[in-house]
Amino acid sequence: MSRTTGIYEHKQLSLEYSIVNPGGSPILVMHGGHSSCNEELGYAELEQQGYSVLTPSRPGYGQSSSTHGADLSTACLAYIKLLDHLHLDQVHVIGISAGGPSAIRFASQYPERVKSLTLQCAVSGEWLTSKDKEYKATQILFHPSREKYTWKLLGSMASFSPRLVFKQMAPSFSQLPYAALKSLISDSDIQEFKKMIQRQRSGQGFLIDLTHTASVTPEELQSIKCPTLILHSRNDATVSVDHAYHAHQHIPNSKLCVLESWGHLIWLGEGAADMQAELMNFLDAHK
Repeated sequence: MSRTTGIYEHKQLSLEYSIVNPGGSPILVMHGGHSSCNEELGYAELEQQGYSVLTPSRPGYGQSSSTHGADLSTACLAYIKLLDHLHLDQVHVIGISAGGPSAIRFASQYPERVKSLTLQCAVSGEWLTSKDKEYKATQILFHPSREKYTWKLLGSMASFSPRLVFKQMAPSFSQLPYAALKSLISDSDIQEFKKMIQRQRSGQGFLIDLTHTASVTPEELQSIKCPTLILHSRNDATVSVDHAYHAHQHIPNSKLCVLESWGHLIWLGEGAADMQAELMNFLDAHK
């Protein structure tokens, strides 16, 4: 996979970004939590189909300034400036997991720049608040002062025994018991999972993400006019499939595809090829 990276400076703030396959039909990816412009899941398939994939590191991730994340609109303005800098008039937008609110705000606020919107296991409303049991653990494990040690430990464990780490983390990704899902995950999937764990970092970005989810309103979803595809696993334990139903209920002209795959990481495991085919058919239909 060919990837180039860069830093766009605007008003003394930095926006890190990467481009896979420059020159193809452009897709703007709002990556998920604990990720950055170095994300890889699903990218090879997009490149093979002739798409160019532009991924900015969202505010607080990678080398992107956390100040861009003052609110979703401030972040989306930075993405528009980046598109202008790269001379991209219109893009497909893909919002992944915690990147869902960014994709939703972008499609709502800049409809003239968006060909289509795809939400992949994406947050579409309030998510992980102080009333959720996972919230306190998240604040501890992924606080900016500690997150690098959390990921260093997980990365070291994954190097030694990736399937064991996958087994231990599976309940955070899937509602299925491990005995039911382990046969759906191949050895090559486990290797991709290991690489994902080893490249993940939270920076200041994940805690910024948690402040943005409540700002997505039904009215904002209703204002989206571009063709929209919603892909979500029925068994997702990270972001409930309720987010997909909520988005579909409010976004006009949206198509909902509830997947029977094993969980949140829909690019891995049995059913991933069907998901990719659904995505490619949608993108090709709206070139």
